[in-house]
Amino acid sequence: MPRSDFLHEAVERGFVFQCTDLEALDAAMCAGRIAAYIGFDCTADSLHVGNLVGIMSLRLLQKHGHKPVVLMGGGTTRIGDPSGKDESRQLLTDEQIAANMAGIRRCFEPFLRFGPGGQDGGPSDALMANNADWLDPLGYIPLLRDVGTHFTINRMLTFDSIRLRLDREQPLTFLEFNYMILQSYDFRELARRHNVVLQMGGSDQWGNIVAGMELTRRTDGRTVYGLTTPLIATASGAKMGKTAQGAVWLRADRVTPYDYWQFWRNTDDADTGRFLRLFTDLPLDEVQRLERLGGAEINEAKKVLATEATRLAHGSAAATRAAETARLAFEEGEAAATLPSIEVPYGELVSGIPTFRLFVLAGLAASNGEARRLVRGGGARVNDQAISDEGRLLSVADLRDGAIKLSAGRKQHRLVRTV
Repeated sequence: MPRSDFLHEAVERGFVFQCTDLEALDAAMCAGRIAAYIGFDCTADSLHVGNLVGIMSLRLLQKHGHKPVVLMGGGTTRIGDPSGKDESRQLLTDEQIAANMAGIRRCFEPFLRFGPGGQDGGPSDALMANNADWLDPLGYIPLLRDVGTHFTINRMLTFDSIRLRLDREQPLTFLEFNYMILQSYDFRELARRHNVVLQMGGSDQWGNIVAGMELTRRTDGRTVYGLTTPLIATASGAKMGKTAQGAVWLRADRVTPYDYWQFWRNTDDADTGRFLRLFTDLPLDEVQRLERLGGAEINEAKKVLATEATRLAHGSAAATRAAETARLAFEEGEAAATLPSIEVPYGELVSGIPTFRLFVLAGLAASNGEARRLVRGGGARVNDQAISDEGRLLSVADLRDGAIKLSAGRKQHRLVRTV
């Protein structure tokens, strides 16, 4: 078991999948404070639950006095990381990337303590960097001479991010082929600018991380390390953070704190202990106590998971409100006024809105077809009454205390109010 506080707890909580030299990294962390980074490309205007393992590993790093560095991919997003992708990403404009970056920055604020303006502050204050600062000015020929000579095609073709795409006979553009080189350049640049000695990332990033280590060692003679976290799937095999309604975003304007709480509350029994370790700050002895709960008591552990995870992302007040709303809605059977709500024009409700369409507008189904299937499958209720006619028009006659309560299954609810 590692001796450094960070690695010891990271192993206990399940954050460590691979490390290039665990003993040497452990010794470096025991010897003093280090800086470590994870890169996040700007492909959407919010991060989602699938990014939480990386964010929580940076949070744990800061807890133990080390310096977390968040690298925003303002430059690499222009290319797109082929790791784990079956096809090329759609290229974004500079304006889209800038807007996405602004939204993503907000996702880190609840989890990390940053220096003033995201810049260098105290020794363990988090730093936010943008790789466009050094990638944008690069000249093509100088880059090839400085960096390209340290990469062989033979070696690059052995890494999963490239080999898997070729094995499936799926296109890999020359643009994407350069992603590994630029991510390697990032590692070297952060080592030079901020004395970063560790890059962390998901297990699908192993090849890119190793390539960056080798470049830094060959050109600068520096010893740096790589550590990967496991890619998290649920017990059912589903990708972490994906639901029938889409991604579970971290920003409250994309997914409400109540829906965020419900996502964690709906965790599979088999995942509860693992998720308590990874996605909360609860002490490990408390996690072990909750893991021992069986039968119906496991639901209490799930509520703790939901409340603690929501507290980290949205604050204590929002987490408490979400938990209380769920208690009123499910345990006391009340249609609580604090349920998430949407507004529709009064005139539209006078004319009548098809049931399936209102479920889509309320965010309880991703498409008209999905809403129809929900109704046909018996999973839809209006004002707590099961419905079977997806085309039935809901109107002002369905208002109860000024709202229509829509339910998808037992755990997703919305109130429809009129403007």
